[in-house]
Amino acid sequence: MKSLDEKLARIRSGAWTPVDFVIADAKDGEMGFGATAPGPVRGPDGTPGTALLPKAAYLEAMRAMTRSGLVDIMLTSASAAETLAGEGLFDGSPVTLAARLNDTTDIWNMRGAIYTSLPSRPFRSARVDRVRSVADLGLYSVTFSNDLDRDLASLEAYAAFRDEASAAGMRHFLEVFNPAFDVGLPADGLPAYVNDCIVRALAGVVAIDRPLFLKIPYNGAAAMEELAAFDPGNLIVGILGGARGTTRDTFELIAQAARHGARVALFGRKINFAESPLELVRLMRAVVEHQVTPIEAVRAYHDELMRHHLRPDRDIVSDLVVTDPNLTAEALP
Repeated sequence: MKSLDEKLARIRSGAWTPVDFVIADAKDGEMGFGATAPGPVRGPDGTPGTALLPKAAYLEAMRAMTRSGLVDIMLTSASAAETLAGEGLFDGSPVTLAARLNDTTDIWNMRGAIYTSLPSRPFRSARVDRVRSVADLGLYSVTFSNDLDRDLASLEAYAAFRDEASAAGMRHFLEVFNPAFDVGLPADGLPAYVNDCIVRALAGVVAIDRPLFLKIPYNGAAAMEELAAFDPGNLIVGILGGARGTTRDTFELIAQAARHGARVALFGRKINFAESPLELVRLMRAVVEHQVTPIEAVRAYHDELMRHHLRPDRDIVSDLVVTDPNLTAEALP
């Protein structure tokens, strides 16, 4: 059995402990960011340059993380999933391969594009029946707009997807973004709106068609506790990483989210753009398992960079700063 399935079973049963926290490496970025997704070429000392890595390097990073066994899920594009599964990378591995199964317009982050500032429209590049030959888990994404016609279209598209997924034997988890455009709500009302949209959208969905877990932004302690406590046996909450931020942001996010009910973390840019992705994830686990504090983890991370003669992108003083406003209230000085 894959580590994901074992951990989800314990979470649902109420027997969860911090070692059961699920971590995913989200390397599906080219479906949103195009050629910039793999990140910059780094020099011998780890300093990032202006040239971009090719997809071959992105694939190699996926292989390295999967072989490390530090993550429970490797999330990729459908094309990358086909390549890696064809190599047998996941045969006998505890890591579960997952593929992004839709790419709504609000994740179209190509250079010079304005799509992310506009209401989301449903779209799918990947075909469920094709992806099912290489993976049995996929990500489906929805962003609510507080617009009747657009949200109705998004929910109808999600319903059609669930029918296809069920017929193909494809499991899925559901990503729900905060809208990056004006939806006619005050900023402090957005977390409650998103929580209500999620609960309402899934209330009419029976177990066989429900997502295994959620992937949502961390909108603060109160919003996380509300959603995590609503139906913990059926609605497992996971967080997405968002922008890279500081290393302290990464460790604070996983620590605070877990403390308030999250049981899954799916980080993309926070892992991929790190100077040492494997060391970052190792310390994420140490933080969520209460072996070290976020501050101690930042210091340990910089020590590890120094040991490998890698130049940090930020000095340690800057890297210890919490820049995410949702995290500052609970972050220790």
